[in-house]
Amino acid sequence: MLIRTPPRHDPTASEITPRRVWQRRRELIRAAAAGLALPAAPGLALAQGPKAEPAKLPAKPGPFGTTDKPTPYKDVTTYNNFYEFGLDKDDPVKNAGRLKTRPWTVAVEGEVGKPGTFGIEELLKLAPMEERVYRMRCVEGWSMVIPWVGFPLSELIKRVEPTGNAKFVEFYTLNDPKQMPGVSSSVIAWPYVEGLRMDEANSPLTLLTFGLYGEVLPNQNGAPLRLVVPWKYGFKSGKSLVKIRFVEKQPVTSWNRSAPQEYGFYSNVNPNVDHPRWSQATERRIGEDGFIQRKRPTLMFNGYADQVASLYAGMDLKRFY
Repeated sequence: MLIRTPPRHDPTASEITPRRVWQRRRELIRAAAAGLALPAAPGLALAQGPKAEPAKLPAKPGPFGTTDKPTPYKDVTTYNNFYEFGLDKDDPVKNAGRLKTRPWTVAVEGEVGKPGTFGIEELLKLAPMEERVYRMRCVEGWSMVIPWVGFPLSELIKRVEPTGNAKFVEFYTLNDPKQMPGVSSSVIAWPYVEGLRMDEANSPLTLLTFGLYGEVLPNQNGAPLRLVVPWKYGFKSGKSLVKIRFVEKQPVTSWNRSAPQEYGFYSNVNPNVDHPRWSQATERRIGEDGFIQRKRPTLMFNGYADQVASLYAGMDLKRFY
């Protein structure tokens, strides 16, 4: 089914509806224009049963979204990199059902004035939810367009009051062999760790993310909360976060530790800097053009140069890749 992002003056479906109705939004808009009554949205469900319709996560439209056609929900939730659940693209959807996302806490540590441990319900109430339709680019050469739901990470950063020594932020993914069969592999040293410079973390584009398509995150997409950094390759957006640590020195991140010649700390989408084993100049959009997807040119900073290029002024982006 053809899905188009509605103009900014139209209501965003994730404000009031689950995915199955979001996909019928033209009908809803016509009904609203005719003055027909629509059912009110029930409150946010914090957990979902294995066979239940995914819980809704109402949000208002946020800035910086793309007008590109969103990737079909089925592709977004079945074609994933989440090595904690396996190395193949369909391993996460097969294996992530065992992940228990309640109760869930996130520890905030390091160079902050107000360290502490936040429950997921507390984080959900920290700031108003926004829906942002972001382009996402994988280092392997494929891309998606996803309607994420969350709020700027800067809202949490303000809450914990970083000290003057906080120059970087580390993000730690859950490391639990009982729930995550993939951590038995030696592909990287576990737990999975990623990091951002403080100005990157405070960018209004950087989302602390709890949902997609107007619903809570599926386990295979990083439930119950993850990072979304749309101008960087996808592996920078850590999933199923359990710890956020503010530090003075640049952290050694998981892929940078495992293969420093291939994965630099910054990992900005840059079509002019090839991966050692393949070009980054083009990409294939998952779910587009049928079985054989056409290649499209990859955009500098994944199309977000206007918002983030100034963060790297004067830097040699071939050296700081």
